[in-house]
Amino acid sequence: MTEYLTLDEGTIAYDVVGDGPLVVLAHGMGDSRHSYRFVAPALAAAGYRVASVDLRGCGESSVGWTGYSRTDIAGDLVALVRHLGGPAVLVGHSISGGAVTIAAATAPDLVTGVVELGSFTRKQSVDLGGLLRLRRYRVGMTRLALVGVLGRVSSWSAYLDLAIPAKPADWDAELARIVASLGEPGRMSALQRMGRSAPGDAGAQLPHVGCPVLVVVGSADPDWADPVAEGRSIVADLATGLGELAVIDGAGHYLHTETPDQVVALALPFLARTATRA
Repeated sequence: MTEYLTLDEGTIAYDVVGDGPLVVLAHGMGDSRHSYRFVAPALAAAGYRVASVDLRGCGESSVGWTGYSRTDIAGDLVALVRHLGGPAVLVGHSISGGAVTIAAATAPDLVTGVVELGSFTRKQSVDLGGLLRLRRYRVGMTRLALVGVLGRVSSWSAYLDLAIPAKPADWDAELARIVASLGEPGRMSALQRMGRSAPGDAGAQLPHVGCPVLVVVGSADPDWADPVAEGRSIVADLATGLGELAVIDGAGHYLHTETPDQVVALALPFLARTATRA
């Protein structure tokens, strides 16, 4: 059942399933909490209270926010954890990976652990050599650029086709849901504004994170020429001993959609160490 948290500029939609220590799942740009449809029930069955949230401008959350940066999203997540009676472990995909990093650094009393999935957490630069060498990276960057400039849903669909090499069984219905959502007023604009937001705010907070961090990357993620190297760099920017890197071989950018069982298998030992039980 959808619930809503009212903030100063709008409303954030979320749902909660299960009982136990709190885990908050935050999706990437252009998506919704439905992207965790395979992960949330599995975590709830393992004994966790799982809140799946629609980012500002996405899903069933309101549009028209003044900002869509990682810092803005982090503030929403912190407000939700406080509302639900944290602390919590935060799981963030892509832009939300940077957001949960900021939340952990700025609200250490509310965040006991962070999982980053295919996370944009550091300052980025285009790998020119990678564009020449790697078709996967070149095509991915081209399709994302078309979305950013033209706002075409068809370009976003084409990007998703590349970013999710192995489609789940329900992919046709899920893609139709995503396309319909992005056709609603304000949704594509939110995607574009998230895409234009630089992750430097998250990178600046990496040294200030005090809780454990699990970074998970797919070796076939088209968003980087070398996604494993990006994951290693995130871990290196954390305080010594806080970060660990896991690589899912052959997976693309949407790990929780494409390889949910592997994501859950990686998350459960981490949650056992970091989630706060009453």
